Amino acid sequence: MSTNSKDSNTNASAGLSGGDENRRDFIKKSITGSALLAFGGVLPGFSPKSYAKIIGANEKVRVGMMGVNSRGLALSSNYALQPNCEVVSISDVDSRAAEKAISTVSEISKSKPANVPDFRKALENKDMDALVVAAPDHWHAPAAILASKAGKHVYLEKPCSHNPHEGELLIAAAKKYKNIIQMGNQRRSWPNVAGAIKAIHEGVIGRVYFAKGWYTNNRASIGIGKEVAVPSWLDYDLWQGPAPRKAYKDNVVHYNWHWFWNWGTGEALNNGTHMLDLMRWGLQVDYPTRVTSSGGRYRYKDDWETPDTQVINLEFANNTAMTWEGRSCNGRTIEGASVGVVFYGDNGSLQIGEGNTYQIFDLKNKLVKEAKNDFVIDPLNKMNPSQGLDALHIQNFFNGIKKGTALNAEIVGGHQSTLLAQLGNIAIRTGDTLNIDPTNGHIKGNKAAEKFWKREYQKGWEPTV
Repeated sequence: MSTNSKDSNTNASAGLSGGDENRRDFIKKSITGSALLAFGGVLPGFSPKSYAKIIGANEKVRVGMMGVNSRGLALSSNYALQPNCEVVSISDVDSRAAEKAISTVSEISKSKPANVPDFRKALENKDMDALVVAAPDHWHAPAAILASKAGKHVYLEKPCSHNPHEGELLIAAAKKYKNIIQMGNQRRSWPNVAGAIKAIHEGVIGRVYFAKGWYTNNRASIGIGKEVAVPSWLDYDLWQGPAPRKAYKDNVVHYNWHWFWNWGTGEALNNGTHMLDLMRWGLQVDYPTRVTSSGGRYRYKDDWETPDTQVINLEFANNTAMTWEGRSCNGRTIEGASVGVVFYGDNGSLQIGEGNTYQIFDLKNKLVKEAKNDFVIDPLNKMNPSQGLDALHIQNFFNGIKKGTALNAEIVGGHQSTLLAQLGNIAIRTGDTLNIDPTNGHIKGNKAAEKFWKREYQKGWEPTV
């Protein structure tokens, strides 16, 4: 980051008053009834009043929101709905998005958060406990590291990093600053999904040796962008932040940045991270031994750079393998679902569906068990597919802050799952089979591939721990 941002964070971390330290200490040590929410305590259509009957809501975790367009707006609403939370600030480079989020949060909580366009200034607030990062991918790790330096906990949307090096920096930051970093792998907190993984580990389908995950959609072309003047409502320099500067085009901001390597990471990390995480969890693996990937931008001829069609294959040292298929521009479902995972074992298979559901089949394809969903899920809703279930993940984050409860998606595991998708992208960009050190996930003996381990940064904006 720039010198100014570094100075701001030094002040933020060094300027804690005694009263503030006492309040934080109280929050960490306080015992609430929120453990009742661990699995299944939140009902569809929840409200702050219904929550308040369960949770002691007087001591609130104070959070700042960074990036509040689309998914960030949904998160802002969800955090505002938590009775043990206060949204104290909204930070966005888009003044329109900030105004909308402030209005939404104010209506829910009856308390107006501060409008702080530059999140680095928001980090100077000594009363802020945590930063929620829902900005574009190229900002995820740098923002989380700055928040860690400022003494804040972090809820970090997936993927946790733009490149593998940043993931390692996040782990180092959490270790150095001793803060909580929860990645937005929300399915880790969904009751039936957790139950499915537990059943797999207990041998319900025998030894599991292969897993298949997928995501399908029918995204339209993004066209050929034109260089135009930066809109008055956008701080484009701050939006680009650590990324090398590119001229503003009219087809990038907001959502289409996902498909440009300078800022995004493609469908593999946009949606594949969730399924790769479930597969890694079920197979009980950390780093692979070999990675291959095939695909490309096939559907349209436009500015879209990342693959719209991709298959990633990963092999592991415990004699297991997984594959992920992403189709951004053809929504034909797999196994009857637009997103999902199937685990294959020597006694049957288990499928985790689009929501908080799973099914178990024997070797003759007979359904032997089904756990149905109690929540409304829309997997193609890029803004807010599962509000009630995601509240469980938020409460796990709060319990980690207040009581030291183990996180369901701590940053080491978050990095490992993100890395699987990143290695797939590196494999497809180099056209090579990647041999991986299973002890740390690093690429072995491939200088061309190793160049993608770390990105180039705009001078003065490099993240450091």
